[in-house]
Amino acid sequence: MIYAPQIRIPATCMRGGTSKGVFFRLQDLPDAAQVPGKARDALLLRVIGSPDPYGKQIDGMGAATSSTSKAVILSKSNRPGHDVDYLFGQVSIDQPFVDWSGNCGNLSAAVGPFAVSNGMVDASRVPRDGMAVVRIWQANIGKTIVAHVPMSGGAVQETGDFELDGVTFPAAEVQLEFMDPAADEEGAGGAMFPTGQLVDTLDVPGVGALQATMINAGIPTIFVNAEAIGYSGTELQDAINGDAAALAKFEAIRAHGAVRMGLIQHIDEAAGRQHTPKVAFVAKPAGYTASSGKAIAASDVDLLVRALSMGKLHHAMMGTAAVAIGTAAAVPGTLVNLAAGGGERAAVRFGHPSGTLRVGAQATHADGEWRVTKAVMSRSARVLMEGWVRVPGDAF
Repeated sequence: MIYAPQIRIPATCMRGGTSKGVFFRLQDLPDAAQVPGKARDALLLRVIGSPDPYGKQIDGMGAATSSTSKAVILSKSNRPGHDVDYLFGQVSIDQPFVDWSGNCGNLSAAVGPFAVSNGMVDASRVPRDGMAVVRIWQANIGKTIVAHVPMSGGAVQETGDFELDGVTFPAAEVQLEFMDPAADEEGAGGAMFPTGQLVDTLDVPGVGALQATMINAGIPTIFVNAEAIGYSGTELQDAINGDAAALAKFEAIRAHGAVRMGLIQHIDEAAGRQHTPKVAFVAKPAGYTASSGKAIAASDVDLLVRALSMGKLHHAMMGTAAVAIGTAAAVPGTLVNLAAGGGERAAVRFGHPSGTLRVGAQATHADGEWRVTKAVMSRSARVLMEGWVRVPGDAF
């Protein structure tokens, strides 16, 4: 029997924030994968090593977590006022699908550096030293992200002393501005609070009636109080990810919340939409020991937040969920705002399993509706490897 040989595709493996993924230029993909569809999905699944019934992604570039099973496709933008178009795919580990329904806020930090290094930003706008401002069109959700990329000697500066909890080594700081972050999700009407309420009662069979703040900002997110579901808000991954009953409870909350938010029509559809919405639980400040062994004091944070991604508790915090946290904290009366002590807030520092993170948001209230003009946070990014990724030629 004759088997198709492997082909090689130019690719770059990058860390952005507390995630990493495989980055492609659109024009470097095989012709069939340059357009959305089955061929593109099949290619990315094979690159990452999915679906893998063993849950390890040994035969691919993924590392068997939601934070490392990711792909990014970039192209020079034709959209006025933008430099680069950014498309993100969350690759399922054990199922044969790629979820295109949302953004990755962490990998957003790597988009600007990649765009500058690959000539996607007009050279006249890139200083030899200083800060390059990269205007990114986030194609999944139709939003603008502005990245401030440090430059040194005509090249992107990747090394530095900026420390980010959840990332082992320091690097150069990349500041991100998520402009008008309320997501235009289909069925949500573009409203920041799709139900029209800051706090709803969400009835979840087998769990009960829960207070919930459901918000479209950064990424659609469902916030509930930790104590209402039997947690303190200081939990680390092992406390939840090894508990099948707990994971089933969170998935039920996520599915029923997705219906209330208008993201799906029936809870059965949630299984095919793993990336969105996210579900998170919040609590008032308390001391705990982070996964690195670092002691976090109650006085170090304004509130505690734990969030699930692709069915598991995240090791730190998704960047898009951080935008949702900052946005919700800026609106008096949401569960996030109340956990942080209530009142008007321009920024919060929250505790997550790996440590703490600060995120700011500018909120205004007019004509009976809340609007956030932008959310701001700092991440870091660097190239881990660049060259070619190889896949069997008949894999897509």
